[in-house]
Amino acid sequence: MRTNLYGKGFKVFGLLLIGLLMVTLISACQKSSSQKTDDVNGNRPVISIMAPLHFPHPPIPELVQEIENRTQTKLDLNWVPDGIYTDKMNTALTTNSLKKATYVKYTDYMLMKNSIRSGAFWDIGPYLEAYPNLKQLNKEILGQAAVDGKIYGLYTERPSSRQGIIIREDWLNNLKLAKPTNLDELYQVLKAFTFGDPDLNGKVDTIGLTDRNDLVFGAFKTISSYFGTPNNWGADGAGKLVPEFETQAYVDTMNYMKKLYDEKLINADFAVTSKEVQRDKLIRGIAGVYIGSMQDVQRLSDEAQLMNPKAKLTLVNHIEGPMGFKIWSIPNYSALYLFSKKAIRTEAELKQVLQFFDRSMDKDVANLMKYGLEGRHYTAKGDQVQLTEETSKLRVNEVNALYALMIADLNNPKVMRVSESESLSQLADRLSLDNEKNVVKDPTVGLESKTYDERGVELYKIVSDATYNYILGKLDKAAFQQEIERWKRNGGSQMIREYNEAYSKRG
Repeated sequence: MRTNLYGKGFKVFGLLLIGLLMVTLISACQKSSSQKTDDVNGNRPVISIMAPLHFPHPPIPELVQEIENRTQTKLDLNWVPDGIYTDKMNTALTTNSLKKATYVKYTDYMLMKNSIRSGAFWDIGPYLEAYPNLKQLNKEILGQAAVDGKIYGLYTERPSSRQGIIIREDWLNNLKLAKPTNLDELYQVLKAFTFGDPDLNGKVDTIGLTDRNDLVFGAFKTISSYFGTPNNWGADGAGKLVPEFETQAYVDTMNYMKKLYDEKLINADFAVTSKEVQRDKLIRGIAGVYIGSMQDVQRLSDEAQLMNPKAKLTLVNHIEGPMGFKIWSIPNYSALYLFSKKAIRTEAELKQVLQFFDRSMDKDVANLMKYGLEGRHYTAKGDQVQLTEETSKLRVNEVNALYALMIADLNNPKVMRVSESESLSQLADRLSLDNEKNVVKDPTVGLESKTYDERGVELYKIVSDATYNYILGKLDKAAFQQEIERWKRNGGSQMIREYNEAYSKRG
């Protein structure tokens, strides 16, 4: 009897032991599996980034995942449509909700110096030498973007000037017109595109120029360059700096734009039009000319041909004005990535984020960001990339948004060169390079003005509103001048003094 009970007890014990072993084994497997998951996600640093979306769609998840795998990070990408990016970024800044790395456009960066000086962002200068790629960054460009001699941002590199004219070549051909070469010919083309039935549909339903509510990256500043206006500031005969809107060339530009508006050669609502609507007018064949970044041409062409397969775009960069051909330029950075102290609490975290950007400049990651997946978005021929027309739309929709994440790419020797580029992209690159010979630089780059840093936004609004109202016929020249005097009373005169003091010290 006792033996029987013992036997039963042994069986029960054995079953319990087996069960315990199974639980232990399952637990070990789960732990191993969990450990693998942690290795893939948990132990990888999370790199949160806020960046503008210049294209219809963010990059496809497969590409982002591949970048994560190669950089051993977890990416938290906040893509914001370019048209509302500045507002969203400013909101994030004021609500202390910035990501670890934030893309700041050049035009916005110049107005963020108070935030930088107040300690909102990390000074990354002391850390750059520790990274093989970041220590190779161009010292001159870093210096252009420095604040009080300190480096706060990693720059996105761009040509000095990509500005030019995107134009419907098929409309020129329909009307037997040549590409414009000077300001008068440009006016004649805009007039013909408005009243000459360039699309041959027998209706007066087109306009010459599509423009938007942006005096800098819209049409105004580029046309102003053609008239010989200095780039934001210029030196007068006595060697003193004067603001661009106090020059005759600026007034001539306003008169030219007013003529386009009065004669209905431009969209009547341009002063309140977004970039998306501006682009749409060219894409849908409502307008025939778009003045802005020539690098937009390939995407505009692709989208226009979806609407009308006969639509054909081309580029013009060389428009002669009273002083020959001049074109405004920006410093060789169009934006900077700044690193928030609210989002990045420790030096160790900062180093993780810098490590990601350093790694992004290596050959395998940089080319993935620029061209996409080999075999799907491009093919490689030796150490060069072949881009075909067939994969162009695929890259626009799946890859090109990633370009905003690339730093210092133009002079990164690890980025593969294109052997057979698409014709329009190649033309845009060539004409941007041609612009370099005639660029007009802003003499205040690198100079400090406390008034500009503190009140630049509100003061600029006085001038931009006055400029628009002059073009729209709401102000005459005397009333425009009164607004400039108001600008001076509200801090403009002080800004002029500060810039001239800094300018004279520069020698």
